[in-house]
Amino acid sequence: MAEAYSLSADVIVVGSGPGGATLSRELSKRGKKVLLLESGGDHRGRLYYGTYAGAMLYSQRLGLLFTQEGLNIVRPMLLGGATNMYCGCAAPPPPWLKAKYSVDIDSEVAETIQELGIAPLPEELRGAASTRLAQAAQALGYPWEPQEKFMRPARSAHFDCGAKCMLGCRCGAKWNAAEYVDDAVAQGAHLETHADVERLFIEHGECKGVSGWMRGWPFTAHADTVVLCAGGLGSPSILRMSGLTQAGEGMTMDTTVIVYGITKEKGNGMDPPMTWSWENMADGYMLSALADPWLMYPIIATLKSPRYLGYFPKWKHLLGVMIKLKDEISGKVYQDGTISKPLTSRDRERMAEAERVSKRILVEAGADPSTIFTSPLRGTHPSGTVRLGEMVDIDLKTEIPGCYVCDASVFPEALGRPTVLTIIGLAKRLAKHLTA
Repeated sequence: MAEAYSLSADVIVVGSGPGGATLSRELSKRGKKVLLLESGGDHRGRLYYGTYAGAMLYSQRLGLLFTQEGLNIVRPMLLGGATNMYCGCAAPPPPWLKAKYSVDIDSEVAETIQELGIAPLPEELRGAASTRLAQAAQALGYPWEPQEKFMRPARSAHFDCGAKCMLGCRCGAKWNAAEYVDDAVAQGAHLETHADVERLFIEHGECKGVSGWMRGWPFTAHADTVVLCAGGLGSPSILRMSGLTQAGEGMTMDTTVIVYGITKEKGNGMDPPMTWSWENMADGYMLSALADPWLMYPIIATLKSPRYLGYFPKWKHLLGVMIKLKDEISGKVYQDGTISKPLTSRDRERMAEAERVSKRILVEAGADPSTIFTSPLRGTHPSGTVRLGEMVDIDLKTEIPGCYVCDASVFPEALGRPTVLTIIGLAKRLAKHLTA
């Protein structure tokens, strides 16, 4: 079949999540001719955006992607990537990234915090139930604090944030990486959506572009520099197809559960998600106030046990404490898309301890102890599949000259905290390297 497209640029960026969007923006500002390739479409502004039907439409396998062990992964596939469906949480890179791996992105992170106005939501917008959970935790000696946010309520004509904003922000308060894409295009970057990159184009041992399918037709794109920003699942798949078979060997996931309990007062499903949190760095887990959106809860409950569907009518009275585990490297991303991510014995021990703490907090906050249960495991941050120090160097360069990776796949270990700010910092740092 004849090629439908043949494109060229100085730099090809694959993926428009926080890494790809930031890199495209920074390189375009510096005068580079950038080609940004995104496998999904731009769904912003559509009637279905931010609805349950919309979230299914732009999530891989309708949001029902599972590992071999049954861990659920919601993988958004659209312009802006996962920042369409995240909780808008911001956290600086963990101290060990600089101390242990010599990656210093402090200035890039500080710049981003200033530029985007990253800060906790005002006290009156953090939600009564979420604040009640935080106060209960504090009373028990757990120092929950207001969570930094990629949210600016002043941007919205009508701030209307609840668990549903994980489906896509409809009120406009939450920052989305697609905004950086808009900036990049305004600076001259060339954006192609519905462009599914399969492999690198390698000539004489050097990366000279990519090839794949665009709107059902084969295409090639040529550049002396290619940066994969397709995420913890996408980037290793492209590298494996290009001959780097060690990509995807082992991964982290920031494995997550929500511990629920029913209270007589209103629950936190109507509150903005994750307005309060606490990172237990010593034991490797994070706790935060979070509940599943109304129509997502029955799916989660059924995966746990059909008997928990009985709680559905009481969704407005459900209190949820999220546990995000800094899990150990395990499992594999296979070439056919199959994913394996078992928990190690140490992971299970730490998860059990975090559940005990969460139950104490829920009871202190007024939840009926007989109603408390833990949701099934889910994977929130597929990462660590192209690890720094193993497959990429400190400048995020692979063993193939001209090929770089800049997304969560380069994390050398699980962050155990919100990832977006760290990825933006890495992308800004890489842009400086590529234009030095």
